[in-house]
Amino acid sequence: MSLHSNSTRALLNLRRTSTASRTAALCVWSLILLLAGGLSGCSSNAKTEEAAGGKSAPKYKILATTLMIADAAARIAGEDVQVEWLMGPGVDPHLYQPTAKDRIKLQSADVILYQGLHLEGKMVDTFESIAKQGRTAVAVSRDIPDSELLSWEGGLHDPHVWHDPKLWKQCVQTMLDTLIAQDPESASAYRERAAAYLAELDELDAFCKQRVAEIPPEQRWLITSHDAFHYYGRAYGFQVVGIQGISTESEAGLKAITDAVDLIKTHKIGAIFPETSVPQAAINRVAQDSGAQLGPELYSDALGGVGSGADTYVGMIQANTNSVVDGLKTPSEK
Repeated sequence: MSLHSNSTRALLNLRRTSTASRTAALCVWSLILLLAGGLSGCSSNAKTEEAAGGKSAPKYKILATTLMIADAAARIAGEDVQVEWLMGPGVDPHLYQPTAKDRIKLQSADVILYQGLHLEGKMVDTFESIAKQGRTAVAVSRDIPDSELLSWEGGLHDPHVWHDPKLWKQCVQTMLDTLIAQDPESASAYRERAAAYLAELDELDAFCKQRVAEIPPEQRWLITSHDAFHYYGRAYGFQVVGIQGISTESEAGLKAITDAVDLIKTHKIGAIFPETSVPQAAINRVAQDSGAQLGPELYSDALGGVGSGADTYVGMIQANTNSVVDGLKTPSEK
């Protein structure tokens, strides 16, 4: 079952809403862009002063938009490179608003890594402008062929590629290439660390397949709050339904709730899953009306906090897989 057409309409509607707040956010990002370019000299002076003060300054600084990217970048870069991020645990990147601290991070970053595919909304315009200034700002999804991306109407693509470890490996390779271009002398060390991490991602993929095999194919229905898990579904054989489509801002309409309830009853789906970064009123209503169990929260657009077991990319995918498989098993299968 596919909701991609509905998802496109929801995305286009979302872009028409909250005009005042989005205009304000764009103004803030325009100011950030000016400051990020104009204060780059101040950033260089600050690094020189830090080194002169006897502190062990990082070789350079990476700024990632999401924790998934930051986690992978840190694994490749090692301890001599400082990695920061904009969006912390549980933050919805679709609705993220910039802060004053973001200006400081942007001005001091030597490498900016972002997801792309419209995940970061208006921020992408800022990153592309920074790249035109000669600074390094790279969409980690840039090298994934269009044929491997899930498409919506209007030429848009689903940005949630990290839910398929094989696609995430391509993002990691793009990060590796970017860091080698930034610091060619460390290329050998970067390749060695990346190879170890990519091997972990292969093991992660095998883990997911092994766990999902515990569920009969006819029970592999993944119903969540919004459309974030279609790549996961394609990779592991689930039919995926996001109750409120692509939007994380507006609640699901009555028809979407009714359709989800009917689907659950028809296929006798035992559990549905809220998300850590999305409001839960709609999915709670669906659970109540359908009789399905409300499973554990899934990590869709952000990692979990420290100690959650989902504070790394690998941990997040493992946690999601365990929650889904254990939630969808019938009592006799547990």
